[in-house]
Amino acid sequence: MIHISNLRVSHGDRTLFRNGSFVIGDKDKIGLVGPNGAGKTTVFKLLAGIETPDEGTITVDPGTSIGYFFQDVGEMAGRSCLEEVLAGAGRTHELGMQMAELEHRMADPDGPGLSDEEMDLYGEIQQEFQHRGGYELESNAETILEGLGIGRERRNEPVEAFSGGWKMRIALARILLLAPDVLLIDEPTNHLDVESIVWLESWLASFPGALVMTSHDREFMTRLCSITVEVADGAISVYSGNYDFYLSERELRREQLIASYKRQQAMLAKEEEFIARFAARASHAAQVQSRIKTIEKIERIELPSEQKRIKFNFEPSRRSGDIVVDMKDLSKTWQRQDGSPVPVFSGITGTVNRLNKIALTGINGAGKSTLLKVITGQTPPSGGICNLGASVNLGYFSQYSSDVLLPHRTVYEEVSERLPQATIGYVRNLLGAFLFSGDDADKKISVLSGGEKSRVMLACILSQPVNFLVLDEPTNHLDIVSREILLDFLQVFEGTIMIVSHDRYFLKHLVNRVFEIDHGRLKVFEGDYAYYLSRTETIQRL
Repeated sequence: MIHISNLRVSHGDRTLFRNGSFVIGDKDKIGLVGPNGAGKTTVFKLLAGIETPDEGTITVDPGTSIGYFFQDVGEMAGRSCLEEVLAGAGRTHELGMQMAELEHRMADPDGPGLSDEEMDLYGEIQQEFQHRGGYELESNAETILEGLGIGRERRNEPVEAFSGGWKMRIALARILLLAPDVLLIDEPTNHLDVESIVWLESWLASFPGALVMTSHDREFMTRLCSITVEVADGAISVYSGNYDFYLSERELRREQLIASYKRQQAMLAKEEEFIARFAARASHAAQVQSRIKTIEKIERIELPSEQKRIKFNFEPSRRSGDIVVDMKDLSKTWQRQDGSPVPVFSGITGTVNRLNKIALTGINGAGKSTLLKVITGQTPPSGGICNLGASVNLGYFSQYSSDVLLPHRTVYEEVSERLPQATIGYVRNLLGAFLFSGDDADKKISVLSGGEKSRVMLACILSQPVNFLVLDEPTNHLDIVSREILLDFLQVFEGTIMIVSHDRYFLKHLVNRVFEIDHGRLKVFEGDYAYYLSRTETIQRL
């Protein structure tokens, strides 16, 4: 379907990749992976025809349609939510508009009606519209919007009324409705809750065309993609398996490359020793020149850079009491601007015990963030009680925690300011553990990405002597490597955790209890996240 051959792309003096080749078959599900800045987005733009390579070719089979979803939704205005999605259907939507115009003229008793040529045109348009599934277009659009969490009550709202995150869902719905032969999607799970992620996973799994995607959600990508293409260290490498296979195969390939590198270095050292030893001897001149020419022709093996995972031992905090949070008949009601009440939850009763690692779940808008705000004292409850236990030292990360970082400070200054007694080496090691090594620690906060700011804030929080961590979407904006680093820290954290996250892999490897807010009430599941999923799936089947 699409054949990529010997691509080379450079930005200034930096070559993103060279000799890049792979094939996209008509039903392939490909996961595109690699560190930030390696060139994944460039690959998407090349496939979509937005950019052209410096060298190499991209050959697309005739008649192949390509749809590209990316994070910049651009201007979105002048239509309702549903109209915006329908407009994404391209030719099918245009045919529907033409049909509607002709049908309006046919139904006008005072109008001139349609000529014979126009009636023939109407028949052709109608036939093509039906062939393209046009009569199911609106119902398909509504199904997709429902799956992405946009209910019927919002579908006729103007797109201008939606926030950036919801506009991303609308843009994603446009591409899904288009249903192209090749679907390119860059980070589709950003801004989605678990329910929408699960729905999208199911939709993509049954998608009949080819898929090329990148995602920070490891489980999402592992479940969907049977081929992995890595963009890293100036090369494009293909792995014939999912993300888990890619990790093990990449390590195996690296070990083989290191072995080849060592053999080559040993051979070169031997040849260079011979050249140095006999360079001055006329009797060996021919041999010396021959060996010089030989080693000059050898293609040197280069080892790819390796992102080091620095282990950092945090100072242990003092022990909290056995009861960390005690909630009884807890309720919260917000007030609208007109003064009318908006109930969020009520009658919540439960206990958080020391060393619990609790996932707080519930549909979007169930009140998860609000409950965390009540527990951490960011907002008072409307009713009931919520008490922290003895000797509880709280660390709280919200979706907006990064907003307190000062733009003019460097990463090092921001963290060291919160650790006035720490040595330079201690702060540098801490930042290295959060992937801010060397000059990266001297970057200004103002130039950091959302994920980098989150890492700075998490470093600030985790470096404090806390024994109760409350984390509201800490995995948002973090790539897979950063998420796994955070997971490593939290797994060995000697305290209590309450966390909201949409990353199922993250939760499966961390939590031992689950609190679910369901229709304003709290359900407690005494087991890990896999147990919770099995129980909720059983309940749904019943």
